[in-house]
Amino acid sequence: MRSLDISFICIFVTLFFLGTLIGQGADRPNFLWILSEDNSKHYLRLFDVDGAPAPNIERLGQEGIIFTRAFSNSPVCSVARTTLITSCYAPRVGTQFHRHIEPAQLPDGWRLFPAYLREAGYYTSNNAKKDYNAVERAGVWDESSPEASWRRRPSPDMPFFHMQTFPASHESSLHFSKEEIDPAALSTDPETVTTAPYHPDTELFRYTRAKYHDQIGVVDDLVGKMVDQLKEDGLLEDTFVFYFGDHGGVLPRSKGYLHETGLHIPLVVRIPQNWRHRVNMPPGSRVEGFVSFVDFGPTLLHLAGLRVPGHMDGRPFLGQGIAREEVETREEVFGYADRFDEKYDLSRSLRKGRFKYIRYYQPFYPDSLQNNYRYNMLAYQQWRNLYREGKLNREQSRFFEPKPVEALYDVHSDPHELRNLAKDPAYADLLEQLRTRLRQELKSWPDLSFFPESYLVEEAMENPVAFGRQHREEIGGLIDLADLSLVSFSQAESRLKQALESVNPWERYWALIVASSFGKQAQGLIPFAKGRLEDSQPLVRARAAEFLGIIGAADPRPPLYEALSSTESPVEALLILNTIVFFADHYPGFPVDVDQIHLARPHPLTERRLQYLRGK
Repeated sequence: MRSLDISFICIFVTLFFLGTLIGQGADRPNFLWILSEDNSKHYLRLFDVDGAPAPNIERLGQEGIIFTRAFSNSPVCSVARTTLITSCYAPRVGTQFHRHIEPAQLPDGWRLFPAYLREAGYYTSNNAKKDYNAVERAGVWDESSPEASWRRRPSPDMPFFHMQTFPASHESSLHFSKEEIDPAALSTDPETVTTAPYHPDTELFRYTRAKYHDQIGVVDDLVGKMVDQLKEDGLLEDTFVFYFGDHGGVLPRSKGYLHETGLHIPLVVRIPQNWRHRVNMPPGSRVEGFVSFVDFGPTLLHLAGLRVPGHMDGRPFLGQGIAREEVETREEVFGYADRFDEKYDLSRSLRKGRFKYIRYYQPFYPDSLQNNYRYNMLAYQQWRNLYREGKLNREQSRFFEPKPVEALYDVHSDPHELRNLAKDPAYADLLEQLRTRLRQELKSWPDLSFFPESYLVEEAMENPVAFGRQHREEIGGLIDLADLSLVSFSQAESRLKQALESVNPWERYWALIVASSFGKQAQGLIPFAKGRLEDSQPLVRARAAEFLGIIGAADPRPPLYEALSSTESPVEALLILNTIVFFADHYPGFPVDVDQIHLARPHPLTERRLQYLRGK
């Protein structure tokens, strides 16, 4: 009798714990992320009247939530995806350059967010794009490959997070040749699409947009097939399905730029029937509160019932305790743009409510500054050719001309961001408010991009976060120095002269960038800048040559060639080549002699610059 009692107890305990484990699996929702590459919300009818129909994505919206104000924090793949997977602002953690020359090491104990799901018992799979600018470390994915799927998890009771990327809408889908143009082969009639007012209304631009609408249709079909797989597996009503773009794009002036077309993404979240009690929003809701990529990881962790690590910059926007009313009050999002392949620029943005503020820290560089990959697109080539031929109107020409130091747009009344309100007295108070808010945020990170990338590669990438903390005060001072371009030159002149004589090379560096931003107003700095042509730091010499060349006070080429030949750093060389290409394209009086360029350490990105210069 005692033996039977013990056997019964053992069976009961076994069944109890088995039931508990099964219950734990049922107590955790599954997650499926479906990403389409390079498409802003402007290409889907669900978000924009001029967008393409996408019935499968639209059906997800009917059964879930449509987020009408969702944003990538960066307008390019690797930076956006690294922000997404770390839940941290890229300039804070050293992942802001596309693509990394040296990957950033995250501090000890920090993990990419899928690792926290995996530690909690989730099967994590990725098919298949990563493109991270941070060191991944072990333990993030159970599988990341072109074959990865939730169907490969070891047990059907195991909860999963699967991330699926579809490249059909990638920029490269528009890298067709003239011989491949065939309007009759498209499902979308080019005559029915709407062109942006900053684009020339040509047959090529219409064809390019129509072809992209067709690519959105391909993406929509793929989304439908993924949802069908969940249905086949009996998992649809236990799985949160997120569909979103991995950043904006992809026609000219979108991908790579801090306009809404570069940052404002489509986001739809289907809420499974078995988990609707966890979400305080009914199916079919359109939510206007602001969410961005730093928020996506914390949202999954919260939905899974896990603690959100304190180092993450984002906040959950779905799950228990997250009221719709609170999400709807969120009205602020930050954006950043740095290096794109071989092309350098430095811009930051703040969208607050209906207004968009963009700070251009190197406004003398036009948006059109050469990027080899971008100009594979025939539409880019045609746009530039029409500009050079004088065939564009004012709005269409701005892309090829110097930028303002700052811009303010009302994106409700001016969705194409054409009317800069920064000089309008009626918006002076708002301008100051947004300018101050952005400055505070950059200092709080602190923003590592106020050091040149070459210096970060040499000194910071083993732990960019710790480096930023150690140099917080210095970075804050460099931001203040950079912001001298926001006041009159007479107000800035004395401080700039001091900075040009500073023992800190990066103060000298930024003083010269500000001088170039003022242009000919800063002629009083010519003697100081000429003195910097002998600076010990090659990048300072290059910035001095840049300023003197912009205002026509000296031929910039000899000091630029010398600075290139003297540096051992390929990243410094890449920065200097950025200036050389700028002059080659925009100052015909300074034609570049490629035979004068000598590099101590070649790099694939410097070779891109040389390839372009050789072809001019």
